[in-house]
Amino acid sequence: MNGSFQNDKGITGVMGNKGYLENITIEEILDYELSWFKGEIILVDNLKTFGKVIAGLMKERLLGFDTETRPSFRKGHKNKVSLIQLATGNKAYLFRINRIGIPHELAGLLANPEITKAGVAVHDDIKFLKNIRKFSPEGFIDLQNFVRNFGIQSSGLKKLAAIILGFRISKRQQVTDWEAEVLSEPQQVYAATDAWVCYEIYKKLTKNNNHPLPGLLPEGGPGL
Repeated sequence: MNGSFQNDKGITGVMGNKGYLENITIEEILDYELSWFKGEIILVDNLKTFGKVIAGLMKERLLGFDTETRPSFRKGHKNKVSLIQLATGNKAYLFRINRIGIPHELAGLLANPEITKAGVAVHDDIKFLKNIRKFSPEGFIDLQNFVRNFGIQSSGLKKLAAIILGFRISKRQQVTDWEAEVLSEPQQVYAATDAWVCYEIYKKLTKNNNHPLPGLLPEGGPGL
């Protein structure tokens, strides 16, 4: 049953059937404390480093997922994906696929149904990744659909972070050059934060749930 309430930020809104705000405005998000990923960031920009980290990642059962693409300022043109981010609660792996491509083992992780990859708007991410290397996506959760099970109507990672995790994230680095010779520290923290937030959102929403919820993309991926 839905009802109005006021949270600890003084924000009044409609509460969904699971105790979360249904919606939040950009202006309301400004009242939340800014937070970011504070764990270890592993930049994977060569195959030697890739070989050192991939075996450990294949043992994980939940990963936050995101991608970054160098912005295009030409109408109708979209650049190839530059970065894949995968995160746990304390580590974030940034794969510079503009340099290493999508190696066979990474494609295997993206196709592994036993490893849940939680992200936002993953349908589009998968579509563009498959332009680089063909694979059959499995185990992906689109959080924008998944949160509907909890009465949340807002979409977009910034809004979901505020509603579910109770903090604000910055999107300032989003339109920077993801194919720069060197990724700056703010870029790395931004990229790591997005994937980590996806991990934390899914983990929190499923923490006390003993039954599967809708949200897993159909077998074979999103029909692409």
